Amino acid sequence: MRAAVHGVGRPAVRDWIRWTAGFLAFPIAGLAGRAVAGPVDDVVSALVGGGVTGAVIGAGQALVSSGRLGLPRWSAATAVGSGLGLLLGAALVDYRTDLGSLALMGAVEGVLLGAAQAWALPRATRLPWIWAVAMPALWAAGWTVTTLAGVGVEARFTVFGATGAVTFSALSGALLHGLLPATNPTRAPGSDSLSEVGA
Repeated sequence: MRAAVHGVGRPAVRDWIRWTAGFLAFPIAGLAGRAVAGPVDDVVSALVGGGVTGAVIGAGQALVSSGRLGLPRWSAATAVGSGLGLLLGAALVDYRTDLGSLALMGAVEGVLLGAAQAWALPRATRLPWIWAVAMPALWAAGWTVTTLAGVGVEARFTVFGATGAVTFSALSGALLHGLLPATNPTRAPGSDSLSEVGA
């Protein structure tokens, strides 16, 4: 317990900065999803575009997680959660792009995304359900910030823009550290946590 408290130091800040910098995966993922499926304006484009976008975001997050997240499992979970979540959320708001609709769409997508990612968290994670509960609010916040920043959301992107991604990454990075400490005293520094993830 004491080691976990002292984990909020230089390594924790470094890991948080790295995770936050991972926001760059979001615009790349959005471009990939749009290239494959086009704008989100029907069931197929939402499911396929969301899945591709989620796979890229998940891979990017795993790469900047300091070895705490297993890349294949996290990327796959994010792809499934994002694809199904965007499918349901976009259909629920009838593909509208006003602020309220996008916030609601984000919250709905966050429910499925959070559940999928919570399942993919390592076994050592404390209270993984908190991650699932937080994702609807954080994903809605990403869309809200992007819309208020004046980004052309009427183009029906598969994910929020860079401003929303920075906001989401900064907040989720702090949460990730609280649930999954940067330093695991039972493992050597820098060791991969893949063995802690269920097969």
